[in-house]
Amino acid sequence: MAIQQVSVNQISNPADREKLLKVIREVSDSMTRAQGEKEYIREAIADISKQLQLPKKIVAKMAKVYFKQNYDEEVAVQDQFETLYETIVK
Repeated sequence: MAIQQVSVNQISNPADREKLLKVIREVSDSMTRAQGEKEYIREAIADISKQLQLPKKIVAKMAKVYFKQNYDEEVAVQDQFETLYETIVK
């Protein structure tokens, strides 16, 4: 795999450098928050799954469907999957 050379403009204006650094810091802070939220989601799902003896996969899917508000779509896809699977495999 060849490494592609990229041309990068040198930023000589101190104000532009400061703008870029500010954005980099803000993006880094946002990534830190996002990572923390992902860890919370994993822990919350694991905790409730253990408490209620439910599979984590099911709890995670329920949370995702609730977030996306796409229950009807998920049911339709599952119905299509069942029909196709039964047609092909059984």
